[in-house]
This record gives sequence, C-alpha cells and structure tokens, in this order.
Amino acid sequence: MALTSTHIFVNQHVKNVKKSMAFFTGIGFEFNMQFTDEEKAACLVIGENMFAMLLTEEYFTSFTKKEIVDTDKYAEQIIALSAESREKVDEIVNAAVSLGGKIYADPVDHGFMYQWGFQDLDGHIWEIGYMDMSSFEGQGQ
Repeated sequence: MALTSTHIFVNQHVKNVKKSMAFFTGIGFEFNMQFTDEEKAACLVIGENMFAMLLTEEYFTSFTKKEIVDTDKYAEQIIALSAESREKVDEIVNAAVSLGGKIYADPVDHGFMYQWGFQDLDGHIWEIGYMDMSSFEGQGQ
C-alpha cells in the first residue's frame, strides 16, 4: 500500500503573525485558535485536515538549521488550492490584492482549467484554480 497521510501542515515563515491573520481572514479563511497564539504562530485552516502554520521567522528557525528563503528572490514553494468556480478564483485573488498581496502572474485559462495566483504579505505564492471535471467524464474508463 502506498504511503498516505491523514493531515497536512505546511509551515511558512511570516514577519508578523497578526498582520498575516488579518490578511487571510480578509480573504475568507479561518484559524484554528487551539493552535494559534497570535504572537509567534497561527494555524490557518485551508480545508478539512489541511493547515498552514504561519510562524514568525524567529520561531520558524527553531525547526530548521537552514536559512530562511528570501521570497523577493526565490520561490520556496507554490501552494495550489482549488476553488469551486472561475468567479471564486477571481474573487480570492482580487481580495488578496486589495489586502496588500501582489499578483505574481496573469490568469491562465486552459478551457477545462482556470488558474490565477497571488503572493501573500510575506511573498509566498498561492495558486488558486478551478477545474471543470465534467471535461473528463467518460475518459480513462
């Protein structure tokens, strides 16, 4: 049997937990306050059993001996999330930009898939996409 996991926790360094919380709350996300102290760590709820731990840079470095990536120069990762419609993709990205985020690429429309993304306050890349699964009905059977 292949290795599987029941939860995912992505750890990201941030300069200011409270500002990051306000940013993501403004987009529409919620936080699990059981794992949030607002000073050094916040648990962003992405979905069922999916979380991003937003950790101050100082706290983040307590988990690794490596240097923190300068997100102005380097992409450390792209977090790709699905949305329920093309309109929702636009809504999320536009909300992120209105709250201080930055667009990092133009929207891409592949017909069956639409994606657009933003950088959060700390330069981490978030790709939001919608895939029309009806385009794949009857294939691969």
